[in-house]
Amino acid sequence: MHRFDRIDEESQSAPPVTFTGRKTLVAAAVAVVLIAGALVIRPVRAGDDARPPGPSERAAAAVGMGAPAAAVDLTALVADREKWVAAHPDDGASWAVLGSAYLEQARRTADSRWFPKAEKALKRSLDALPAEKGNFDAMTGMGTLANARGDFGTAKKWGELVRAQAPRRWTAYPVLVDAYSGLGDYKAAQKALERLEQLHSGLAARIRASQVYRDRGWREDAVLAMEHAGGAAKSPTEKAYVLFRLGELAWERGETAEALGLYEGALRTDPGRPEALGGRARALAALGRGGEAVRDYRMALGRAPVPRLELELGELLESLGRADEARAPYDVLRTLTARGAADGVNEEVVLGLFEADHADPAAAVRRLSTEWARHKNVQVADALGWALHRNGDDASALEYAKKATDSGMRNAEISYHRAVIERGLGDEAGARRHLQEAMRTNPAFSPVRAPLAKEALAAVGRPAPGGPENMQPRTPWVEPELPKPNPKKQGEKAEQGEKAEPSPSPSVD
Repeated sequence: MHRFDRIDEESQSAPPVTFTGRKTLVAAAVAVVLIAGALVIRPVRAGDDARPPGPSERAAAAVGMGAPAAAVDLTALVADREKWVAAHPDDGASWAVLGSAYLEQARRTADSRWFPKAEKALKRSLDALPAEKGNFDAMTGMGTLANARGDFGTAKKWGELVRAQAPRRWTAYPVLVDAYSGLGDYKAAQKALERLEQLHSGLAARIRASQVYRDRGWREDAVLAMEHAGGAAKSPTEKAYVLFRLGELAWERGETAEALGLYEGALRTDPGRPEALGGRARALAALGRGGEAVRDYRMALGRAPVPRLELELGELLESLGRADEARAPYDVLRTLTARGAADGVNEEVVLGLFEADHADPAAAVRRLSTEWARHKNVQVADALGWALHRNGDDASALEYAKKATDSGMRNAEISYHRAVIERGLGDEAGARRHLQEAMRTNPAFSPVRAPLAKEALAAVGRPAPGGPENMQPRTPWVEPELPKPNPKKQGEKAEQGEKAEPSPSPSVD
């Protein structure tokens, strides 16, 4: 067979390649057309919108997650929901969002007039969709509102109601952590935190973890948890809040310069945070920059009139020799606490401490005794013990001072209060121990009481003179002269001892 004939036969036995390639191209083209058609025909979904969320949407997301919202976003959310519920009064979900937005406004501005508005909106939500039908957002909002007002017993009831109906709904557990802590049940708060961490690992959980650890005296764990909260923070407002809380932890540890840097970081991130301004004022006062501290306190109070900051400003002015100027913030404190009480806000601890130190200690004892019957937490125990001391009853005061210090929380002010009470009872050793603890924890904890603590520690640093003779020798101790050993004689005695030693007798089996 000719060579070309063989080649022709081989070429005829194989299928044509051009035909297979054409089929592949046609199939690919058909698939592309079908996919494109499916993408065009499928209706648009909410998740397909690539536009960033608007101000009201950002605020709604933050409020729903229990996170702080920016002031501009919060204002937009309030306006949006108010307009909506005016046209749709039976929309229970929108009423719950509006109530939570009002509550966040109250916390951000420290204006107690937002609290009744929040309560009214949340109750409208519960009227539209009762708790029995699972209005969890409104129930959680009511619990958060009660915590913000300082009514921890009511907050506990709402939180436990949500937990009973929906045990896996994580938003109930921040309410319970705050409520149990306010009631002084720190073990229950820790259990609620553990359950929260099983269900959720976001910003709210990390902030509550830091709070629980701080209350138990686990300072390093508290800082680590708050740093993790910073990692979970998404918006500048959330990051600024975390920086402020880290500043508070650094301040309580006595690391004033670090606290100042954290407060300033919070202000750079969110200049509208008044609590960070108050923290910076506290740190500046501790560093001896009293004029700047007064300026920052007044700026903070101009943005958010917080009673505790009014008390701190008044005491700073007193420490600077400006007692006449201190009367103004003290008068404002009285006005603010009275207004807050009318709006259901509990400021009994701050008002009791003010009365104990600057007004009527007997009234402080009555006020704080009533508060102790409701909320047996560390802050109330410390304030009541101090008020009893200022009223001249150190024996009763010590019982509450022990409750405050034995909880594990490490706080210089609380340690100082117990030391002063113990010194009043003649317990110099106990006073010395707790004064040293206060100075180790934060040597500049108060512009008024920190200098007094240093003076007291110097006074009780050594036992008082005039005690027994064996405690206070009249002449300095001199080391006595002891006889020097003679190595030669000691060697001779050792040799004689070896010779005199009898040899052991053989044993008899």
